[in-house]
Amino acid sequence: MNKFIAVAGNMGVGKSSMVEFLGQQYGFEPIYEPFMNNPYLDDFYKDMSAWGFHSQLYFLTHKFKLHMALNSRDTTVVQDRTIYEDAEIFCTNLYRGKHINKRDYETYMELYRTMKEALQPPDLMIYLRCSVKSIRARIRKRGRKSEQEIPTTYLRRLNSLYEDWIDRYDQSPVLVWDSERMDYLTDIVDRIEFKRQMERFL
Repeated sequence: MNKFIAVAGNMGVGKSSMVEFLGQQYGFEPIYEPFMNNPYLDDFYKDMSAWGFHSQLYFLTHKFKLHMALNSRDTTVVQDRTIYEDAEIFCTNLYRGKHINKRDYETYMELYRTMKEALQPPDLMIYLRCSVKSIRARIRKRGRKSEQEIPTTYLRRLNSLYEDWIDRYDQSPVLVWDSERMDYLTDIVDRIEFKRQMERFL
């Protein structure tokens, strides 16, 4: 594999658009999060306490398999959401919100730490920052049925955990991009600035 670039951030911040853009601009191979394949997702959004552990375990397992498979690629890949976020943001949020009990959370985190030791970290982490108000509007606009009833407080807690996590993250260089105020897709000045920042890492 040439390089491994990861795109991180809360739901609705523009990760998939970023991955698509990087694929088109630089010829990177895009790897999208397989959220639609999770058989627990609809049940989870209806009852987080009953299905939180099951849903997170599914995501962790499949993200680990995907991450390991990236090691054998001979192209530069760009991934939509990482295994680090599954554990340190989403599972931790459910535990703090008492949707996953302590025993299940500790078992999950032990598995995550074991997996993490086997993984090659990204060469670059792109973190997309966005306010909860804009995230809520984007979720409504894209219209995924399972996401429409997500409480704003849930999104706010995720955003807080993301900010804490990216401050601690030290496994690779980080490019932080304000996806609410900076539009690399339609604004030529913002696009030039984004490319300038990317080229420092490439």
